[in-house]
Amino acid sequence: MRYIERILQPGETVLYTGTLHWIIYVPAFVLMALAVVLVLAGGMVFPPAIAAAVLFAILALASFLRAWFRRWTTEIDATDRRIVYKRGFINRHTVEMNMDKVESVDVDQSFWGRILNYGDITIRGTGETLEPLRGIGAPLDFRNNVTAR
Repeated sequence: MRYIERILQPGETVLYTGTLHWIIYVPAFVLMALAVVLVLAGGMVFPPAIAAAVLFAILALASFLRAWFRRWTTEIDATDRRIVYKRGFINRHTVEMNMDKVESVDVDQSFWGRILNYGDITIRGTGETLEPLRGIGAPLDFRNNVTAR
C-alpha cells in the first residue's frame, strides 16, 4: 500500500501522482556501456580490460539498483487539500503543505529537461518553502494540477 493511501483524510482525493523521471538511470546505462566497450574492444588485445569491464558492470548494477530503489521509495502526490512528498524506506522523510498555503509552484527545466520532460519543482507557500523536488517527470503537469484548483 502506498504512503498516500494510508494518510488520506475522509473525503480527500488524489488529484495527481508524480514520480522521479527515468533519467536517474543514466549513470547505470553509461557504466554498462563502458563495460560492453571494454569487453568488445579491449578484451582480446588487453586481458586486464576484462577485469575492468567486470568492475564497471558491478558498478552499473549497483547504480541501477540504487536509482530503482530511490524511484520506488519516492512519492509525490497532490490531493485536493495538500501536497505530499515522501522519500525513503526505513528512514522516511515526508513533507506536506496545505493547498491553501501554496502561493506558487516554480518549475526549472534545463535544455535536456525540456526535451525529455523532466525538471525540478519548488513549491512556495506562505511563510515556508517546500524543499526542491529534483528530477521529477512531467513537472508542468504537476504544476498545472496544483495551481488549477
